[in-house]
Amino acid sequence: MHIDPLRAIASDRLALTGLAILSAIVLMAVLAPVITFFPPDHYTGRIFSPPSLSHPLGTDSMGQDIWSRLLFGARTTFLVAASVAILSTTLSVLVGASAALMGGLYESFWMRVVDAMSSIPPIIIMILVAAYLRPNLLVMILLLSILSWPGGARIVRSQVLSLKERGHVYASRTFGASWGHILKTHIAPELGPLLTAMMIQDARRAVFMDAGMGFLGVSDPMIISWGKMIQQALDFTYLDVWKWWLLPTGLALSLTLVGLCFLGFSLEAAMDPRLMRRSVEGAGEQC
Repeated sequence: MHIDPLRAIASDRLALTGLAILSAIVLMAVLAPVITFFPPDHYTGRIFSPPSLSHPLGTDSMGQDIWSRLLFGARTTFLVAASVAILSTTLSVLVGASAALMGGLYESFWMRVVDAMSSIPPIIIMILVAAYLRPNLLVMILLLSILSWPGGARIVRSQVLSLKERGHVYASRTFGASWGHILKTHIAPELGPLLTAMMIQDARRAVFMDAGMGFLGVSDPMIISWGKMIQQALDFTYLDVWKWWLLPTGLALSLTLVGLCFLGFSLEAAMDPRLMRRSVEGAGEQC
């Protein structure tokens, strides 16, 4: 059954709530130069300044405006999330669909690669790479994408194996249609909702991993990151500064993850009729 992701989101209150949360954060990130008074790296001349009209969240230990860094950190977060979602889903489709369609040794080889990569803890790879390389933003995006695609490839493969046995696909193949034509005309449209859900899942994982790497201090020190802001704020929990430095950053990160979780849950429920009646509490437990 073909499912329209937009219709599924529009008819689900959880999805609309998640979309509203994400839209608000994205809008603030886009308008960051307009709704902030200082550049994120600007030294204001005062450290640990309390919230004021010119500094809505005060200043940090470097005398930088926390409100400005919070919004510009959102830009980094959504850039990483969107890039990883697109790249990892593309890799999942290329490997999973081609393995299902071609079969044989080609399929066996890629499935063994997927099994091997799925058994490696991503956090260990990230730390090892950070130990030998300076992980700039591009390296971080590529590394997260490479570590995220195996699970999606297995899902795409199983779905394509099911789709290619359907009558209209078999008829097209009988009449001489190439696998490329079948993939584009018959299989890809059916994969739309699944790929959308996969992209949301990959984006959520990327947000979490990016914050984790920043918190552990193994990301590029020149990049503004919510995880890095949380890690820096924790060094000053004995001061009142944590109230306007740590809490807003943690809240922004949590709301982003919850918004992505709500969207992903809505699409999952739309694709599986058995989940249609799952309650809001169930969604909260999954998130």
